[in-house]
Amino acid sequence: MIKKCTCVIAALFLSAAFAFAVKYSYRDNVYQKLAEEYSVKADKALDAGDYDLAIEYSEKAEENAALSEEFIRSLRRRAEAEELLAKAKERLDYARKIGADENYPVAFNAASDYYDEAEEAFDDEDYENAADLARKVLDTLSGIKGIYGLPRFYIVQPWEITRDCLWNISGRTYVYNNPWLWENLYRANREKLPDPNNPNLILPGMKLEIPSISGEYRSGTYDPNQTYDTYSPNYSHKR
Repeated sequence: MIKKCTCVIAALFLSAAFAFAVKYSYRDNVYQKLAEEYSVKADKALDAGDYDLAIEYSEKAEENAALSEEFIRSLRRRAEAEELLAKAKERLDYARKIGADENYPVAFNAASDYYDEAEEAFDDEDYENAADLARKVLDTLSGIKGIYGLPRFYIVQPWEITRDCLWNISGRTYVYNNPWLWENLYRANREKLPDPNNPNLILPGMKLEIPSISGEYRSGTYDPNQTYDTYSPNYSHKR
């Protein structure tokens, strides 16, 4: 009799301990409710001296407590996977927006494949694998940054800061990558100059046009905070 009572008390203790551990999160799941109901029944059976029934109820309480614990773990895995998938999608959309599919095709395609696999794993309720694949998306795209083709306009900066002159501007990689091509800038902007006959006189704040010289596509105004392609006569981004 003492042995039976000991088993019941131990079982009830385990069930109560688990109930305390999860009472602040996901407590209302059906398994936890059943565990609590069986614990109450076991307690009443024990008080009534029906030790066999008390043991039976306490075992059911433990069984449902274990199911509740696994249910909670599953919910947490799902929530984590959902959060990581959302971040992966956001990062993938951003990468596409900045042209990573063209400028970083290997990394972008690998990340896209990981994301598709992550969604499939999530639909199959394989949340751990879905989370791992979503992390791979983020890791694969972690080094991706925007590359902005070639600019069409350039705002002249003070000489003491950037040493701006048509020769130096022409030599910049995003312009012509060759200072000897400065005359293209001069011809396109001659009428804007304070003295159209003096290509050496340009003023800070002037908006210079960078004309296309080999059919390359140019758009927007140069932004020092962005990363641009490097011009070459065989530049692939044509009109």
